Amino acid sequence: MSTLTEAPPPLAPNAPEEKPPRKKRGRWTPYWLLLPGILWLIVFFALPMIYQGSTSIQTGSLEDGYKVTWHFATYWDALSEYWPQFLRSVFYAAAATILCLLLGYPLAYLIAFRAGRWRNLIMILVIAPFFTSFLIRTLAWKTILADSGPVVGALNTLHVLDVTNWLGWTSGDRVLATPLAVVCGLTYNFLPFMVLPLYTSLERIDGRLHEAAGDLYAKPFTTFRKVTFPLSMPGVVSGTLLTFIPAAGDYVNAELLGSTDTRMIGNVIQTQFLRILDYPTAAALSFILMAAILAMVTIYIRKSGTEDLV
Repeated sequence: MSTLTEAPPPLAPNAPEEKPPRKKRGRWTPYWLLLPGILWLIVFFALPMIYQGSTSIQTGSLEDGYKVTWHFATYWDALSEYWPQFLRSVFYAAAATILCLLLGYPLAYLIAFRAGRWRNLIMILVIAPFFTSFLIRTLAWKTILADSGPVVGALNTLHVLDVTNWLGWTSGDRVLATPLAVVCGLTYNFLPFMVLPLYTSLERIDGRLHEAAGDLYAKPFTTFRKVTFPLSMPGVVSGTLLTFIPAAGDYVNAELLGSTDTRMIGNVIQTQFLRILDYPTAAALSFILMAAILAMVTIYIRKSGTEDLV
């Protein structure tokens, strides 16, 4: 009697040998590329901030030296004494930002949609002020707004100074050494910071959206209100931030075009650092200004309803 034997199962194919995972080349490349920028921020931003923070809580004098005594009352003393300059800085910066937006938006719209072959030339004219020094540009306004100049004469002829005098922006027949002169200088110096983000945002808008709005019988103003302006909000937010933040801390325009009655908080900080040599007060004012601007910017960005900044 024969017995049947089961055939052995077929041999499984040889499985490939597992190789150890190869280290990805260039894994650390992005971090090495970021290293110079991080070091730059640490050396020229973080360390000075830490130093100024320690200076703000010191007591002493320049002759006897300063020591860290955790004297936080310096902040309250500085704020209680110089709060008018803080409010004036915010007011001047806000006025200049609004003027820059009113002047810059039509100009950016023109460049983006109507300039045609003149676009590059207009863009060069917008950034032309950057070719000269900030100080020279501001000093030029002393000649433009001189008492015997054509600008003041035209404003007198049009009785514009009567209105600005009533508002407290000018004094008599003078424009120099008044709030109007300071705001004009701020507006001129920071206008390119408004126009460039606005142009970038407007230039991204698809022209077919305007055509679609026209096909739906939307009037030009309705198209602008419903399509163009909402889509340009990232540029509006970026432009207003780039204008307001440096304008609030500026001191050159108030120093050259204003008077003692138009001093901004930047002028106070400069005086405390370079003339009075009260370093703790100057450092405390700097931190108060930074905290105030940071709080306002945070609220503004959240209320603007856009996260896509140009």
